[in-house]
Amino acid sequence: MAATEWEIRTKFKALEPVMDERLKRLWAGAEADAYGDGGIAAVERATGMSRTTIRGGRDELRAGARAEDVVHVRRPGGGRPRLEETSPHLVNALESLVDPVTRGDPESPLRWTSKSTRKLSSELLAQGLRVSPQKVGQLLYAAGYSLQATHKTTEGTSHPDRNAQFEFINDRVEQHHARGAPVISVDTKKKELVGDFSNAGREWQPAGEPVAVRVHDFIDKDLGKAIPYGVYDLASNAAWVSVGVDHDTPEFAVESIARWWRYMGKKTYPDATELLITADGGGSNGYRARLWKLELQRLADRTGLTIGVSHFPPGTSKWNKIEHRLFCHITENWRGRPLVDHETIVQLIGSVRTTTGLRVKAKLDTRTYATGIEVPDAEMDDLDIIRDPFHGDWNYTLRPRIFTQS
Repeated sequence: MAATEWEIRTKFKALEPVMDERLKRLWAGAEADAYGDGGIAAVERATGMSRTTIRGGRDELRAGARAEDVVHVRRPGGGRPRLEETSPHLVNALESLVDPVTRGDPESPLRWTSKSTRKLSSELLAQGLRVSPQKVGQLLYAAGYSLQATHKTTEGTSHPDRNAQFEFINDRVEQHHARGAPVISVDTKKKELVGDFSNAGREWQPAGEPVAVRVHDFIDKDLGKAIPYGVYDLASNAAWVSVGVDHDTPEFAVESIARWWRYMGKKTYPDATELLITADGGGSNGYRARLWKLELQRLADRTGLTIGVSHFPPGTSKWNKIEHRLFCHITENWRGRPLVDHETIVQLIGSVRTTTGLRVKAKLDTRTYATGIEVPDAEMDDLDIIRDPFHGDWNYTLRPRIFTQS
């Protein structure tokens, strides 16, 4: 069976330091030949070598290349330098074009872009960086992007202003970070049954001694469920998770944000006067929820913070930063373990650590939260809210009416 592109790229990275120019060419040609149809293109994407070089190595092998053949091999470092070397800002410029509309499965490190290589090449040219669409593809592949088939994760129809909203959020986040203001991504993780229930994934255990769990997943009336609401700080790579036991309501969502500010945010940003929240368009923090806005207004009044909010457009909740910066690591940390009680859940969330330095604090929230609370028009009219000219339903700011130290 021929190697996959990922395997070819892995082998190339391992062998490249010890191969001279000719050996690289012959090795690439051998891999292309073994791959079969499309082999030259596959090796090009995996290694960044030119098709001419790969084809030359393949043809040389087919002609019977021998070790004793006299060939000219350039000294190491010879030949035309790569674009990445002559234009050191090229990769960063390409990433900045892709990032605002980057889409990916939050449970996986894979990423892909909806922009074509030809369009990206044109946009780079407008910045004074001349690079071919083929080279753009090579750079994207080397950065971990790949062309993907469609996958059923979208929750609704695509909104016509979807990309424009992503770009608006990206600009707003950058502006807040430039001012040293905190930006958080918030959401409710999937509710979990509490008890000795089966949990997806596997964990190392003594051979033949699997952890016994219940056959049927019927809710335990005494233990109930756990509702983890996460607050992820984009700049400091730190997170707070409130584990609720009652209902996922706007009041619970804002209380979780308030706890993050009290226990983490205020210490990290002691001079902050504003806060930006990026959130899904639905659920307890949805843009249509009146109680969400009212509770945020009350939080602004208590803390003195000017609170900006930007919602992701419909059908894009899976690409909220918190999904693949926090929630996927929580899922990985407790895979294969039954969540036997709320304390276990809090401990498993609080012990999440990553190689990028993610820090997580978790605390149980035992309060009860009423559902079905209706906010009258008079209270909505009393909000000090400023709606942005671009999609004011998605982008708005709540200013404090009263300052009372929380």
